[in-house]
Order: sequence, then structure tokens, then C-alpha cells
Amino acid sequence: MTREAEATVRGVRAPAWAGMLGGVAAVVLGAGIGELLAVLVAPASGPFTVVGGVLIDLAPAWAKNTAIALFGTNDKIALLAGIAIVMLAAAGAVGVLELRRPWFGAAVCAALGAGVAVLAMTRADATGLSWLPSLAAGTVAAVAVRMLTQLARRAVGTDAALPVVPSSEVGRVHAVTGTGTTTSQKTTSSDRHAVHGSDDVVIGDDVARPEPSRRLFLAWTGAAAAAGIVAAIAGTALQAGSRAVEAARKALRLPSPAVSAASVPAGAELGIPGLAPVVTANDRFYRIDTALVVPQIDPADWSLRIHGLVEQEVVLTWDELLALPLEESYTTLACVSNPVGGDLIGNAKWLGYPVRELLARARPSADADMVLSRSIDGFSASTPLEVLTDDRNAILAVGMNDEPLPPEHGFPVRMVVPGLYGYVSATKWITELEVTRFADATAYWTDRGWSAKGPIKVQSRIDVPLRNQGLSPGDTVIAGVAWQQHVGISKVEVQVDGGQWREATLASAISDDTWVQWSIPWTAEPGSHAIRCRATNALGETQTETDAWPMPDGATGWQQLDIDVA
Repeated sequence: MTREAEATVRGVRAPAWAGMLGGVAAVVLGAGIGELLAVLVAPASGPFTVVGGVLIDLAPAWAKNTAIALFGTNDKIALLAGIAIVMLAAAGAVGVLELRRPWFGAAVCAALGAGVAVLAMTRADATGLSWLPSLAAGTVAAVAVRMLTQLARRAVGTDAALPVVPSSEVGRVHAVTGTGTTTSQKTTSSDRHAVHGSDDVVIGDDVARPEPSRRLFLAWTGAAAAAGIVAAIAGTALQAGSRAVEAARKALRLPSPAVSAASVPAGAELGIPGLAPVVTANDRFYRIDTALVVPQIDPADWSLRIHGLVEQEVVLTWDELLALPLEESYTTLACVSNPVGGDLIGNAKWLGYPVRELLARARPSADADMVLSRSIDGFSASTPLEVLTDDRNAILAVGMNDEPLPPEHGFPVRMVVPGLYGYVSATKWITELEVTRFADATAYWTDRGWSAKGPIKVQSRIDVPLRNQGLSPGDTVIAGVAWQQHVGISKVEVQVDGGQWREATLASAISDDTWVQWSIPWTAEPGSHAIRCRATNALGETQTETDAWPMPDGATGWQQLDIDVA
């Protein structure tokens, strides 16, 4: 290459798109390596998990409500997708920065990796190596963005600098110097290649073809991105800890209960298509929690510590828990974020040991009024002490619908407490009970503005007819469920088009701790109709018409279902 051509290369910048591609490929590679490394050293320390966990912790209540309202139980998938989109946009900007200001983009990648590594060590489930995946991700991304942008300058930038020579001028190759001076050189018909580096740029036929160098750059960026994606997929496939815990779960044989659950009454299930079954299958049970990665806890390593305002600290191991006289009971759980008519609710048969018996061992002090339960991932819930020591079936559950708890529902042990929303009672992956006072301690969601005690409110829901199902005129049925755990439902009423309230037929409830199905016949006439329902509890209190959002202690109002009869 002539000195004039070298000056041209130094004076030309690669286009911004090349920097963006290089930045995205570098960050995808780094993130993939980080996620793979996290599986090997600390599953909850992957860059995505750490950033997502911090965002969940920092999110205000309105953001949480909005996410659940928009995405329901897919809120975590939506969060991770959002993080990925923002990450890719930022990666493109970093690539352009590195292209324009060498070392600046690489420094940003390294700094971000170090910052996330520091955040990883602040997480409740951090281990001694939780810093490593994010630091490695930042380092790999920094090196990769540096190399790819250098390649962009040599390959894409240089080719763009070479002139387009019309076929009529073949025989003369122009090189523009950095000072603007033009030199020329005669060539023969066989000298149709200007050589730069290892790539030949063909001059002639009205086009200088830069494809070989550009293809080289695109091949390297594609390979880097593909390597990152493969690493992330491999990390998912290599979740050895998850496989080991699942193997232990499958091998587990739960002991027979000392106290069996009451049989489901014959009239509890109305058998109406579209109506929620009285017992919710495990794989259909709603999941709302703060864990982006489901904690993987080997039962052999699990223990529960009861401490605080107690006369005797108690530590319970897994084997000791299973050796106790376990009890079965049906309990309906509901999320405080469930809107009126929502589906963040389910009913299951649980197997566990009464919390009151464990607290009796610890002997809480007379001035204690709250139990702060903690999860292995740092979540906490504030439960009134009186609720955990009365006669309700508040248990440490190990089984759900005749099998060990699914991992996403708290395996190996979780709390189940009838009559309270889950955010103050249903702690999954539980490892600690601290007896304390509401005046002295707060929990995860109460720190974010939610009420401290969270008693369930009387609610009802319409399941049938289905919204937008295209109902035909004639005799049909309106049906749904109603609940107020640990109080019970005495009646449900239905109103059509603002007319008189008609009392529905209640199915047989399993207990006051579970929801109950209801139904009422209806002759559907052509046109648009508004259907509403309301429930009355066993104490004679009727569901309020006043609309309220879930924040701070649960939604209220009457559900209205608008139906078109063709």
C-alpha cells in the first residue's frame, strides 16, 4: 500500500452502524459469558438476575402494580425482556462511542461490569464468588468492543475510503491523502486490484467492491454474538444445582399426614365449563414473587431459625420437620395485587406443620405482636403474631396437592396462612422467623408503602360467560367464585343491566378458608349486557361497591362483565 493510501485509511471513520453492531455483539458475548459463569459459581449472580433484582427492589408500588396489571404472572419475563432491550440499545451506543473515542466504550463496559459485580455482593443470597460473573462479563465486553471496532476501522472504514472508479477510467487509481492532495498512477488492464491489508478491493465496472472486508467484519460480529447466545443457552442447560434439587424433590416421599384434610364435598364442584375448578392444579397456580431466578435449595441443607423476642431460640432441620405430625388442609391464597375480577388467586391442598406449635416451643415474649418471616433470597413478610397462634391452619408447608412443593412455589418449605394476602404471609423458600413488633420492624412490601397486616377482603368474580365468547340468545348460566378466607361466604348476588339483584346458588364450600363456586341461570337476549356480582361474608358484610386499586391493602369494587349476545 502506498503512503498516500495509508493516510487515507487513518483519516476515514467507519460508519456508525459498524460501531453499533460491534457494541451489540460485544455486550451479547459478555452477557452470555457472565450468565454461563453464574451457573457454575453462583446461580443468582448472573448479570441479568442482579440488575433485575435491583430494579424489582427499587421499583415503586405503582410500577409493580402496572407490571402485574399488564403482564400478570409473566411480569418477570417482561422485566427481563425490557432489560435486554435497554441493554442492546446501550450496547449500540457504547460501540459508537468506542469507534469515535477509542478506549472510552471499552472503559464504559468494564465500569458497568464492575458496578454490577458490586451490586451482586449486596444481594441477600450472595456468595463469596457472586462478583465474578458480572466482572467477567464487563471485561469480556470491553475487550470484544475494542477488537471489533478496530476491525471496523480497518475493514469497513478503509473500504469506504477507496474511490469508486468508472470503467471508462480503468487504468488510473486515485488515492486521496489526508491533506486533500490527489495522486494518480497508471495501471495496466490486469492491475484492477488495489491491495489494502489482506483484502483486495476490485476497481472497475463502475463499482469499487468492498464486500470482502465488510463480510469479514460482519462474520466476526456475528460470531461474537452467536458465541454469547450459545453461552447463555449452555448456562441454562448446565444448571447442575437446579437438576440436583429437582432430582432430590422427585425422589422425596412425603410422610402420611397425622391429620388429613377434610374430603372435598360432592357439591363443591359445579362442573360448568369455563368455571375455575375448586382445586387449582400446581401448574396452573398463580406465581407472584420477587425472585427472578427460582432459588434452588437442597432439603438436606435447609433449616429454619426462630429467634427474636422469644425465651428459647429454635432451629429446625428438614429431617426434624418431616418427623413431626404433619397436617393437611385446603387453603385459598390470593395476591394483594389481584384486581377486581382478577386471576391472581388459587386453591390447593397443603401439607405442613402448624406454625403455632413451633412458636410455642420458642415462647414469644408478652410484648411481641409480629413475626417477620424471611426467604433465602431476602424477601420478608410481616405477619400478626395472633394470626399465627390462633386455631387457623397456618402452616410451614412441604406439600402441595399431594406432591412436594414445586420449586417455583417454595420448595422445600413455605408459609401458608389463611385469611391474609400473600405479601404478609405466604413466604416461599423460608429460612427464618423473627418474633418482633410492628413498631420495631418492617417487611419488604411494607417498606414500599403497603399496609402492614393485609387481611383478605370479601370478593367475588365472574368466570362464565367468558368475555368476548360470542354468546348466542337463549338459556345459559352465569357462574364464578367468591372468597374471604377464614371468614367464609354466605351468599352471592348477580345483577344484569342494572336490574334487581338475584341471589345465586352457592356450591358446597370445602371450608371457610377456601373459595366457593356459585351459579345462576340466565336467559340471554340479543344485545349488549352488563353483568355484575357481589358477595356477602359469613358475618353479614357485603362486598363494597367502592372501586379501589390494590395499593395499599387490596382492591375493592364490583366486577362488571360486558357481554354481547348476537
